This record gives sequence, C-alpha cells and structure tokens, in this order.
Amino acid sequence: MNLFTKIVSAALFTAATLSFNSGFAAEHVKVGVVGENNEQWKPIIEKLKNEGVTLELVKFNDYSMPNRALEDKENDLHACMTGRFLKTESKEHGYHLTAIGTTLIAPLGIFSKKIKSLDEIKDGDTFAVPSDPITTGRALRLLDAKKLITLKKDAGWTPSVKDIEKNPHKLNFYWIDPGNAYAVLDDVTAGFINGGFAVDHGLSIKKDALAVENTEGWGLDNPFVNIIAARTADKDNKLYLHIVELYQTKEVADIINEHYKGAFTPAFKY
Repeated sequence: MNLFTKIVSAALFTAATLSFNSGFAAEHVKVGVVGENNEQWKPIIEKLKNEGVTLELVKFNDYSMPNRALEDKENDLHACMTGRFLKTESKEHGYHLTAIGTTLIAPLGIFSKKIKSLDEIKDGDTFAVPSDPITTGRALRLLDAKKLITLKKDAGWTPSVKDIEKNPHKLNFYWIDPGNAYAVLDDVTAGFINGGFAVDHGLSIKKDALAVENTEGWGLDNPFVNIIAARTADKDNKLYLHIVELYQTKEVADIINEHYKGAFTPAFKY
C-alpha cells in the first residue's frame, strides 16, 4: 500500500468512525445566544466535536434579532429567550418557530444605585422597565408581589400598565430596551434586569437585587423558562434534538448552578 492509499484509507476510516459513533454526518450548527455568558455550552461543543459536529454560538445584543435570523435560516437554532416571548414574536411577525426543549430560568431582579431597600420607595419614584411585553408583564407582577402596585385579578401572566388597578406611590415607568437596563440605573430610582444581563455587568441576583421574581416550575408553558428554538419544519431534526439532550444533563446543570451563582437556574430534570 503506497503512502497516498494509506492517507485516503485513514481519512475514510476516521469519517466512518465518526458517522458510526454519532449517527450524524459532519455538520456545522449555528446557535443564536444573547449576552457574553455561555459557559454551559462548552461541554456540549466538545461532545459534538467528538461526534463530527461543529456547534458555533452566534451572539446577539437583543432578543428580537435571533428570531429573525432563525426564520431567515441564518442560524439553525437559538437558545436565549422564554417560550412565551418566542410565541409572541412568532405571532406578531409571522415566524414559523417552535420550542424544542427547555434550558434555564433567568430570574428578573430589581436593582438600584440610589436605594438599598424597596422600603425606601417614595411617591413619584421612577422605574426603568424592559419594553418587550413579556418582560414588562414580569416586572409588573414583581411590583404587585411586593405590594408597590396592585394588578387586576384577571391580569394573567403578562399584564400591561392598563392592568394596574392601584398605584399608591404614583410610580413612574420608563420603557427601555432590556439590554440598556443597567446603563440607565443612574437616571432612575430602580430598574429591572434579568439574570443574564446582570451577570454581564458584574451584578449578583442573590446579593445585589432588591427583589427577585418567583420563577418556580418547569415546562414549556412556564413563561419564565428559557428554551431552545428551531424552525417548525425542523422540530423533529435528530441532531437538534440530540443537542437538547446534551444540554439537559447533570454536567450542564452543575455549570449553571456553580458558575452563575443564582443568576440562572436549570429548567430541566437531570
């Protein structure tokens, strides 16, 4: 056997081994994410690499762009938003996107540079509230839970300002892009920041937040749960479902629990 034949044979053997071990042909999968903290993806990327699959994280600065990119086939999946936000965006823009698995919960917290407790809230104080309808609803529910406002009984999971029944402190709300919440803290009494953006700015949801929403419960119907999304036509794609399986492991859960220290919590059984 000459040298050329040996090289070709070795390459064919390697390709056959990868195909046999993983069941997937060599592929490149792009996954949209938001923010800089994606430590939990490292073991998944390594495992897929050993199976002949390259997983690339594509980073975005807000939560609307990943949906457009997924719909336009610029990415294959995304893992950066709640299932409720995915449904709302898909309905509004006519996207054909589907949640195929749960990932984590990023609790929403109230942060401030001006007060150290919600007990210090005065009449006319100002809150920076993320402008997307889902996070707006979560923020108002948290204020309701802390008895700073009272929502109508039928307000549901995603209330709006129209659902405020009582506002005894005459609180004022300023609507901002979720990614800009930290930047405006100097200009308001307090603001709402989710776990992901809090980590990006060195904040601890456990130590620094004045209050944190209750996010108990799992499942795709829970509006607090973040998901992995695919185009609806690809919802049964074996490789994409395999990526969900690799995510929903104890190894990934341990990274989420240990690295993010409460900013994120696993939203799957392992």
